[in-house]
Amino acid sequence: MYKVLIVEDDNTISSIIGDRLNKWGYSTLIVTDFNNVLEQYTSFQPHLILLDINLPYYDGFYWCAKIRQISNVPIIFISSRETEGDKIRAMTQGGDDYIEKPFSLDMLIVKIQTILRRAYSYSDQTLNVLQYKDIILNIEDNCIFCGERQIRLTNNECKILSLLIRNSNKIVTRTRIIKALWDDESFVDDNTLTVNVNRLRRKLDELGRSDYIKTIKGEGYKLV
Repeated sequence: MYKVLIVEDDNTISSIIGDRLNKWGYSTLIVTDFNNVLEQYTSFQPHLILLDINLPYYDGFYWCAKIRQISNVPIIFISSRETEGDKIRAMTQGGDDYIEKPFSLDMLIVKIQTILRRAYSYSDQTLNVLQYKDIILNIEDNCIFCGERQIRLTNNECKILSLLIRNSNKIVTRTRIIKALWDDESFVDDNTLTVNVNRLRRKLDELGRSDYIKTIKGEGYKLV
């Protein structure tokens, strides 16, 4: 089931869109906290975003730019703005389509279906974005984000952090991490993992988050 995030501050419009999409078999989430759109995006992991331009706190252009830092998820702008400049800005900043209000719900469904088919017909990949507290990990680009800051990770550092985030409520054993990083752990010096974890900690430290990874003596690591 495809998931659609609706970022629209008019409750009537967002409810009408949500109801119609649900009838078509889509899973939807209507954003309610317009100061934390990115957090709701990473939590819901949508396949497509419907994004208004005029929003509280920050406009749609701002959120489009923030999302484009971590994902290529399709974005359809929906706005009452009808100037050519707004349309050009929406598309050049990463939008996939632009629909003016008022619009036909049937046409919106057609555009959503077309974009989803184009984006996912040859791939059933889930979005490679993970979040833990205030850090966001983009697996595809090996980057972590915290606020406005961004740091690139090595492949191994990214794999370690990804494994820890996916198991954030558990202890991840050293053996499990080693198996995830190297095909044949019998040839891996245990100290090699320690070196990789310490490098990851130093990069998290640059974001002020070095205490997120806790060593569980004799077992492995856990996010705290």
